Amino acid sequence: MPIVKLILVGGFLGAGKTTLLAQAASKLSAAGKRVGLITNDQAADLVDTEMLRQKGFGVNEVAGGCFCCRFDELVHASEKLIAEQRPDVLIGEPVGSCTDLAATVVQPLNAFKSGILRATPFTVVVDPERLKELLASGGSKNPLSKKVSYIYGKQLEEADLIALNKSDELPLEEIVALTGELRRRFPQAQVLPLSALKGDGVDAWLARVLSDAPAGQHIAEVDYDVYAEGEAELGWLNASVLLKSEEDVEWKRFCLELLKNLRAKLLERKIEAAHVKLALSAPGAALVANLTSTKGQPFLLVQGTYEGPSRTARLIFNARVQTEPETLKALAETVLRETCGMQIAAEFGVLQAFKPGRPVPVHRFRK
Repeated sequence: MPIVKLILVGGFLGAGKTTLLAQAASKLSAAGKRVGLITNDQAADLVDTEMLRQKGFGVNEVAGGCFCCRFDELVHASEKLIAEQRPDVLIGEPVGSCTDLAATVVQPLNAFKSGILRATPFTVVVDPERLKELLASGGSKNPLSKKVSYIYGKQLEEADLIALNKSDELPLEEIVALTGELRRRFPQAQVLPLSALKGDGVDAWLARVLSDAPAGQHIAEVDYDVYAEGEAELGWLNASVLLKSEEDVEWKRFCLELLKNLRAKLLERKIEAAHVKLALSAPGAALVANLTSTKGQPFLLVQGTYEGPSRTARLIFNARVQTEPETLKALAETVLRETCGMQIAAEFGVLQAFKPGRPVPVHRFRK
């Protein structure tokens, strides 16, 4: 059996990793390649998994910790996809708050599973607005804490490739300036601007990442105390909710109002959102909406055809916010209740808020 290439797409929360996975999988499928996808999170009920399945892709989910701490589960998920779907390529998305993946995932895979899988050059996706906050005044204007920003910086230090995402939203001179600054600060990595949403530059990225170039060559020096404390400064919330109404509901408006209401409360309390996203499925509707920072604006995508209002829907709601889990849970419950109003009844299937535990990799290679 041919060795299957595994593309790992890392990067901070809200950078656009899942959108890039979906775009890459679509392009590879159109070229006649079979593709399997692996999502990853600290808990189950992921918007990412729902979104990719809505697009018709085969997806396995590794929950309960990052790939580094769930290395055996990553291997099992990969082998299961290989056995069931015989893919030509696998694409995996690690948790957005994780780093040190070159040492704990890429190199161990290529050392221990070389007869089955081969990890390709490791990509870190960057959101330009987050990057500008990190660069401005030495990071003094960054709404993320120093320890959370530490994780962000370490992700870039270990990248083989840095994908400057959302290039369609930037003027050419800004793309040139940001790519130049990335190359100056992180000379080990090739920097490629692209738009995961529109597909611009994705073919060039795929050609590079599917080459036989060395992978995981840049192992960063990581202080695991700072790393663990940085992750613990983020509250995580995963919820699944059944929504019912006796009248038709315009679900596009509902999704945007939900995120706008949450954003207003975060602004009022000066709490920074790392990433908030939701997936809503209803008869004739599949919607995904995102908020990638407190100062940003909610963004909604229709996954396929939107046939209009209906009376029932299933909502998956994920939030990664720089606050205590209890605060985040209370905010989420309040916002859902206020957005539903008297018209919509909300029945929670899952509602969990927590802090990630200390990362304990199964393997860690040294320089």
